[in-house]
Amino acid sequence: MRRLIILAITLLLALLPALNLAGLGVSDFVITVVGKWLCYAILALSIDLAWGYAGILSLGHGAFFALGGYAMGMHLMRLIGPRGVYGHPVLPDFMVFLGYQELPWFWWGFQSFPFAMLMALLIPGALAFLVGYLAFRSRITGVYLSILTQALTYALMLAFFRNDMGLGGNNGFTDFKELLGIALNTPLARALLFWSSLAALGGCLWLGTSIARSKLGRVLVGVRDAEARLRFLGYDTLQHKLFVFVLSAMMAGIAGALYVPQVGIINPSEFSPGNSLEAVVWVAFGGRGTLLGAVLGAFTVNGLKTWLTSVAPDLWLFVLGAVFVAVTLLLPRGLIGLLEKRR
Repeated sequence: MRRLIILAITLLLALLPALNLAGLGVSDFVITVVGKWLCYAILALSIDLAWGYAGILSLGHGAFFALGGYAMGMHLMRLIGPRGVYGHPVLPDFMVFLGYQELPWFWWGFQSFPFAMLMALLIPGALAFLVGYLAFRSRITGVYLSILTQALTYALMLAFFRNDMGLGGNNGFTDFKELLGIALNTPLARALLFWSSLAALGGCLWLGTSIARSKLGRVLVGVRDAEARLRFLGYDTLQHKLFVFVLSAMMAGIAGALYVPQVGIINPSEFSPGNSLEAVVWVAFGGRGTLLGAVLGAFTVNGLKTWLTSVAPDLWLFVLGAVFVAVTLLLPRGLIGLLEKRR
């Protein structure tokens, strides 16, 4: 029954862009908003894979999401401006405005879409590997690891605000024109990005479920519940934790890369620690350690946010805090746990 429900919801979501293209009552706003939710669901799923199964509560996954978004933003910015050698723009517009004479070395290759997507995976993955290796080797866990990841996110936000970083400073990247030769302000581009986000969510959910049902998944649950006992039995918990942490960071990077062309902007505010905290609330609300619950939580909380910020924007943060407290005290297994209990 659960599979039939998931299939029906997936088909319904996939139908929305088609109705928009046909002009049958689905607005561009709906496609953009639901497309954002799909990206948020991938982010929530990535957090749940690390937190729900391995007990790694990261309060910095927004950084991996933003890094993936910046990788895509750099590609989109390379497609703006006067065409130079091989038909590619010489410098992004903001660099011309700031008086850059040549393209910084870390921008090389971003005129290529495959390269940008590869960087959206590798950069968050490399950062997660570095931080995870140093932390897990030193056996930093629990609240200390959470504080470490949150501090990392805040440090990156401050760094990306600097104009001399060569990444747009406070304004970031915006005014994107095209992707793969398709203008981004067209219904076709919105539909293709929507379907790509839906396919990415399905792929990440399949991968996460496959891991959870495997021997690796059982070991990860053991790491979460009794890591010292697993080490005593001979398991290398460092490798298991590092694997799932890096994989979850790469998933978050994919989400960020798909998010940016749909919203049309990326700036340092995406690194805000509050974004990472909010994503953790999505997972807790939907049901930690269930994967599907993380997706459900992302859609539910963001749907509530979209409605409430248009009706009473001043109340949203209070409602978000109340949701987190209520879930912690009354629904420790989230919405999924409530639905299973009623069934």
